[in-house]
Amino acid sequence: MGRKEIHGNWKKVISNIKDIFDFREVLGSGSFSQVFLVREKKTGNFYALKCVKKKLLHHSNLENEITVLRKIKHSNVIGLHDFYETRTHFYLVMELVSGGELFDRIIDRGMYTEKDASDVIRQVLEAVSYLHQTGIVHRDLKPENLLYYSPDKNAKIMISDFGLSKMSDNSVMSTRCGTPGYVAPEVLAQKPYNKAVDCWSIGVVTYILLSGYPPFYEENETKLFSKIMKAEYAFHSPYWDEISESAKDFIRSMMEKNPNKRYTTEQALSHPWIIGETARSHDIHESVCEQIQRNFVQSRWKKAFNAATAISHMKKLQLAHDEPPLCPMGAVPDIEVEDVSYPMPPNSHLEGSKGLCPLKPSFTEPNHALVVTETGKHAYHSEPDLPCTKIATNRIGQPLRTLICSLM
Repeated sequence: MGRKEIHGNWKKVISNIKDIFDFREVLGSGSFSQVFLVREKKTGNFYALKCVKKKLLHHSNLENEITVLRKIKHSNVIGLHDFYETRTHFYLVMELVSGGELFDRIIDRGMYTEKDASDVIRQVLEAVSYLHQTGIVHRDLKPENLLYYSPDKNAKIMISDFGLSKMSDNSVMSTRCGTPGYVAPEVLAQKPYNKAVDCWSIGVVTYILLSGYPPFYEENETKLFSKIMKAEYAFHSPYWDEISESAKDFIRSMMEKNPNKRYTTEQALSHPWIIGETARSHDIHESVCEQIQRNFVQSRWKKAFNAATAISHMKKLQLAHDEPPLCPMGAVPDIEVEDVSYPMPPNSHLEGSKGLCPLKPSFTEPNHALVVTETGKHAYHSEPDLPCTKIATNRIGQPLRTLICSLM
């Protein structure tokens, strides 16, 4: 297959990218790209620079990602600042965010309430509503792709990773893609779908933010997908006993099996739990964090709760799942999480891989939930001469994982 070019008069063609930027540190490496922390020489501003070799372009989703990012301008979406081309590479200059990932921040809080969860979901809904109005479906919404803009206490939420996003123009889609635990029933059922799939994913994220564990869990892929397609989930006691009925109603409305009856982002933004009328303010930090640490434990929760993927550069991708047995009703799922933070061969796959409905995984940040061959640092350290780059740390002084843009 020949080299695939990206056309457009908005590109800046240069001979050497180092004439524009000082390279400070490698933030991560993917199958098709590398991301660097850079400082623009002219302005002194810091960015995340995503570098893609042209000879690898036909393997990546770069063209789609650029098409989407160029159309987006929203305060809760990580933006594309600039785009450069040299003889051998394309370079995406991405907005730099340094506040860490959603789960890290929740664990690090001294107090966490329904109101806090509601505020996070409200920001996500506002951003996704904007995307839908712009004709974009994200198709891979999950906690890993929700970041804090800065370490500040009241930092805003940012949505990242548009590698699987689609310009829909209100039309239906059919490509099976996403992260299994967050994907809507109609996608797994191999039916045509629309932007309602994003609303389902937001419902799953809300469930996790209020409990610390996922709504769907099974010992194998077939049973897992069957549960999702039937929308079989429950609010287990005692973990949901103190959660408001309004919050549960919101989740039911977002995780409605029938996409035609499922809440839209506009309807969701008007729900009492989102606008602050009914979200409770009592502290649920201890119970939620206990389950997050059990099911998505620190750097190892990247496997997510039900899937790992083996990546092949040249062949169609297959998903692999290796989960413990279903817990009895009323018991919280104790989900084993496999550490996938180490490199694996590009063509390897995990034992027991079976494909009920192959999904196209997202190529995102290092150690992504579905990418077991992505390697690289998932956080970077501040330097004495970087006064404007403040990096979030947890209670014991470890830097929080920082996502800057999607890796492929």
